[in-house]
This record gives sequence, structure tokens and C-alpha cells, in this order.
Amino acid sequence: MKKLILSVLITVFAAVGAQAQKFALIDMEYILKNIPNYEMANEQLNTISKKWQQDVEALQQEAQNLYKQYQSDLVFLSAEMKTKREQAVVAKEQEAQELKRKYFGSEGELFKKREALIKPIQDEVYAAIKVLSEEKGYSVVLDRASAMSIIYASPRIDISNEVLQKLGYLK
Repeated sequence: MKKLILSVLITVFAAVGAQAQKFALIDMEYILKNIPNYEMANEQLNTISKKWQQDVEALQQEAQNLYKQYQSDLVFLSAEMKTKREQAVVAKEQEAQELKRKYFGSEGELFKKREALIKPIQDEVYAAIKVLSEEKGYSVVLDRASAMSIIYASPRIDISNEVLQKLGYLK
């Protein structure tokens, strides 16, 4: 009798432990492209980035012009004037590099602007995915756009449209 109860308990625990986990896929690129605020934020970032790039290029051009002017006047300059001109060229190049770092560096203005505009949208998407996962009982949700190792996945487990619907962008 003890052996029967023990084998039944082992069978029950094995069945519970072997229960299949539910997986789902999303395509983050598809989701974000269908969110109008994300597209507007991206356009705004591109506009700002282009303007800042023009500012940096203008400073670099000034440095290049100073250098060309220095090269053409080189034979007429005294040692003291050569040094002053060289310092002016180097200072302008450093100014251009500093401006580039200020705008496009790892903690630059573009990074901060991206954080301010894009991160809230991404957080909203992640929150919707979490709620949907908890409602549907998904153990794992993978991003098809960034998971390079996914060779094939059934479209039946793609919940991208459900996420958009949860966010209110699909009816």
C-alpha cells in the first residue's frame, strides 16, 4: 500500500513538474512602428541630431579653414605668429571635438533627449507586455526583432498585435 501511494505521489509530482511552459514572441520594431508617438519622437530626434551635426561640421570647417589659411601664410609668419596660429587651429579643433562629445557622447544631449522622448514609450510597451504575460500565463516572451538565434517561430505565438491592442493602438 505504501509503495502504491508513493508511486502515485511521484507520478503526480512528475506531472506537475513536467508541465509545459508557455512562450510568446513579440516584434518590438513592428510594435514601435505602429505607435504614432514613437514615430514623432524619432522624427524629432532626427531633426535635432541633424541640426547638431551641422553645428559640429561648421566648427570643423572653421578649424579646417584656419589651418588652410595658416598653411598659405606660413612662409610670411614669424615663429611667434606660427605658434599663435597653430594654437588657434588646435583650439578650434578641440572646440569641435568638445561640441561633438557634448551632443553625441555617451552621456550627451542626444542620449538625454532620447531618454526623455523614447524611454516612456518603451516603458509603456514593456508594462503592457508584462500585464499580457501575466494574464495569459506566459513564462517567457522573446523579442523576434532582437533575438538573432530564432530561426523559425510559429506566427500563432506572436502576440505583437495583442500588445498593440492592449496599448490602444489596434481595435
